[in-house]
Amino acid sequence: MNAFRRLCRLLLPVLLLGAPAVLWAAAPLAPTEAFPREVSTYADPAGAGVWDVLRARASAEPFNLVVTGIFALAVLHTFLTSRIRHWAHVTEERHRARLKLHPRPADQAEGSEPEEVSFGGQMLHFLGEVEAVFGIWAVALGVVIVWDKGLGTAIRYLGETVNYTEAVFVVIIMTLASTRPVLRLAEQGLRVVASLGGGRPWAWWLTLLTVAPLLGSFITEPAAMTIAALLLGKQFYSLKPGLRLKYATLGLLFVNVSIGGTLTHFAAPPVLMVAAAWQWDLAYMFTHFGWHAILGLVLSNAVYFLIFRRELLALQTMPLRADPAEEPVPVWVTATHLVFVGLTVWMAHYPAIFIGAFLFYLAFAQATAHHQSKLDLRGPMLVGFFLAGLVVHGGLQAWWIEPVLSRLGEVPLFAGATILTAFNDNALVTYLATLVPGLGDNLKYAVVAGAVTGGGLTVIANAPNPAGQSILQRYFPEGISPLGLFLGALIPTLLASACFMVF
Repeated sequence: MNAFRRLCRLLLPVLLLGAPAVLWAAAPLAPTEAFPREVSTYADPAGAGVWDVLRARASAEPFNLVVTGIFALAVLHTFLTSRIRHWAHVTEERHRARLKLHPRPADQAEGSEPEEVSFGGQMLHFLGEVEAVFGIWAVALGVVIVWDKGLGTAIRYLGETVNYTEAVFVVIIMTLASTRPVLRLAEQGLRVVASLGGGRPWAWWLTLLTVAPLLGSFITEPAAMTIAALLLGKQFYSLKPGLRLKYATLGLLFVNVSIGGTLTHFAAPPVLMVAAAWQWDLAYMFTHFGWHAILGLVLSNAVYFLIFRRELLALQTMPLRADPAEEPVPVWVTATHLVFVGLTVWMAHYPAIFIGAFLFYLAFAQATAHHQSKLDLRGPMLVGFFLAGLVVHGGLQAWWIEPVLSRLGEVPLFAGATILTAFNDNALVTYLATLVPGLGDNLKYAVVAGAVTGGGLTVIANAPNPAGQSILQRYFPEGISPLGLFLGALIPTLLASACFMVF
């Protein structure tokens, strides 16, 4: 009887709220207007400066200020997540204290019902997840679009205009790259390089921050970030280095992965956005970007190694505990995993194909479960949720980004792209650059170089960053501070800027 009453209490709100929702959804949608408004439709004042153009566009479409204001609130939210998680722990502690003072009756103490949890604490935990921030504010954005533009416009924008391919791709490639066979193969290959330094922690540190980011030019940046972060956690962060070194390493990793994917034209998202439009091929990328990236990466690693050399050299390798249950992975299993990884990278722009291939992989993983690690989709799904929310917001920021990019010279454009990247995904910045007519070759180089250079300053600056943060955040008990990440990435960003614009 009690179970029946609980079921009724659960179903009643669903019936009361669900029926009108179904009827509303079944109703025909009104014709939708073009949304977001194309930048070419704005009547910008002739010869006006950036500020005058922005004022004119905001006057012509006041809704621009609303969507950008929501985006600004989302960015601000990312800086407050560590504080929100602290509030969540405080709330749960108070809840547990209340339960001790007022325990449940004895007849309910050992019933089938689960232990009571703090709803407020759980909600604060959710609000404190960095990966959930842009998805949360995308709900607010959807509500204001429905309110101002209509339900049909909101559905058209969220369901058709926004491209979620990159978010889905990151979920799958991150899952494949973190499997036991792929990770063991990567570790064995990188161990050969680290053995040149005796396999000491400092040798692993240099190897993972030099070789792994460059792999991003071939296996994609999300895969390289996943492998580098997992192995850094095992070979470096588990040794409990100092807080300054932890943030310096995190910032260095993010910057190196961002610039390390520019050796080719098919692996880094910001490069993919412009390669076809501007006819940039493999030879162009390596001669114009590749050697600059390698120089910046090596120089940044060397500077940080000199700064933290005493602490790095003092780290002691922890004795490895052999797991008798962990058998070697057969070559054919590893080879099959590499086939799935290669197919996913090859078909990165065709979600129907790489999602279908992933379903075949899940069947293969089940059939070879004794050679696999536990498949945990929580991290990849949260990262995908983060990126999906980011592209939902980012698609509505062209009204102010386009005039900023189109009215700058080479050096100001490089600096502007670097700064904009800190508050937008760098692939969005480079994509918007392709919409600017008559952009010269020097300006094209400046905007892409600036976008990849600034890719480590914040977690939202580059698509693989949320994957790295999701993997490594457990080594930061109080959460990863946006200010700590910014300061850790600042020196490598300045060095990379010099390598791209001076040398």
